[in-house]
Amino acid sequence: MTKGLMAAALCMVAAGATTMGDAMPAAQAQGGDRVFELRTYTAQPGKFDAMKNRFRDHIIPLFKKHNMTLIGFWTPADAPASENTLIYVLAHPSREAAKKNWDAFRADPERVKVWAETEKDGPINLKVDSVYLNALDFSPIK
Repeated sequence: MTKGLMAAALCMVAAGATTMGDAMPAAQAQGGDRVFELRTYTAQPGKFDAMKNRFRDHIIPLFKKHNMTLIGFWTPADAPASENTLIYVLAHPSREAAKKNWDAFRADPERVKVWAETEKDGPINLKVDSVYLNALDFSPIK
């Protein structure tokens, strides 16, 4: 991901962006070891709509089930990245909790079923990048 895309996503988080509707709790300023995870997905050619649909229809409830706080989803404003790139931010109570949450998410039978159904014609994801972020002491969101 370019520095510009990361900066834009982080600015939205710092500006107090909330979560997707009532499905997930809004991000709150907290202390402790809370970490944010900036994830960038690049879709296989022709699979961007399938990627967005999978998140919209299936993954958001699984994030909630596995204690992942969804901050928001974005796509770059400009082509060509706007045609195949999805960016989102999660919050976890700690780095250890993030590992536990992701392990439970990956092992969830519903997630396994969703992947099998949505990838019957081939993989959706071409590339996935994940960066863990620690809030600075002057950050409006921690």
